[in-house]
Amino acid sequence: MSDQAQHDASQSKAFVIDWEASPTFWQPVPANGYIRNILNSTTTGGATSFSMSTQTVDPGCMIREHVHDHEEELFFMLEGEGFARLDGEEFPLKKGSTVYIGKGRRHHFINRGDKPFTFLVMMMPGGLDTFFERIGRPRKEGDPAPEPFARPADVNKIEQETVFGWVDKSFD
Repeated sequence: MSDQAQHDASQSKAFVIDWEASPTFWQPVPANGYIRNILNSTTTGGATSFSMSTQTVDPGCMIREHVHDHEEELFFMLEGEGFARLDGEEFPLKKGSTVYIGKGRRHHFINRGDKPFTFLVMMMPGGLDTFFERIGRPRKEGDPAPEPFARPADVNKIEQETVFGWVDKSFD
């Protein structure tokens, strides 16, 4: 191993995090459901900025159409079924479906079913976890879901300060 590789390895971490140890947040309308913020570059100490979460979207709900000007996203469907609308074209999603979204691409997720769907979300560089925490309400395992609640009054400011470019304003 080179001296540089040994130095890099000595500065990095390797660990396992339990599912329950990840902070979770109830999400407001129109998504409802909840977010589990699993890892980010702060918790890992890694050199690459990223965030990794799961998002559960309730039946009849959606993630409104939006764009990330500087970030790329990966979605991996863990449970349920839904639809992704990418640049206006709709694609069905089921367990195992994978979606890649490059910088500046419009995207929107819809749950038309009668069961929640859950996907793993990776964003590079990170920051999506900060957005979810700022707009959500803390959630503890086993807590009943709250009644649907509105996004914060300053959601537009939070979007601008985190990872959003254009966002569909029809839900403001």
